[in-house]
Amino acid sequence: MFTGLPPRPVYREPHPVSAGPVLSGLAATTVWFVLFGSLGDGLGSYAWWTIGAALAAWAVAVVLALLGDRGVAVGVAVASGVALSIAMFFVTLHWTVTLDWPLW
Repeated sequence: MFTGLPPRPVYREPHPVSAGPVLSGLAATTVWFVLFGSLGDGLGSYAWWTIGAALAAWAVAVVLALLGDRGVAVGVAVASGVALSIAMFFVTLHWTVTLDWPLW
């Protein structure tokens, strides 16, 4: 019917996320958490260092998502969520076994 027009519109993401930046964000954040986690000498200090590193990583992820590369922001957010989940798993495990909350 309308031969000069495309059959339907094509919508594309203006800034697509690819695997390379996501993996680089994962790798950089993993190094970040290994360095901060190694500062703790016990479970309580390890958990507090991890919480602080997670807050800083989430702030960086927000800035990257708004102003920088969204793929790196996704990698940072995923790695920080996983690292914080691991730390809180060990805190919860210690709490349920010994009935002593290690973050006080």
